[in-house]
Amino acid sequence: MNDSSAYRRKHRVGRELACDCCRKIFPFCWRCRCGFKICQACMYENVWGMSCNGITWECPDCGGQNGFGNQ
Repeated sequence: MNDSSAYRRKHRVGRELACDCCRKIFPFCWRCRCGFKICQACMYENVWGMSCNGITWECPDCGGQNGFGNQ
């Protein structure tokens, strides 16, 4: 499927998210079920305090466990 197809443009609208750490807008952020969002750059900087195994990360807002895989 072409990246500039009408389908992709339609479903990409409104999908940009604001990182709760740096407040910048990104097309992708890691998200917790509580609504916390963190961009890839902020996650990279803070993963030392949010993950002990590199497979899951703990939300700093609610303490919930989230996986790095299925986003």
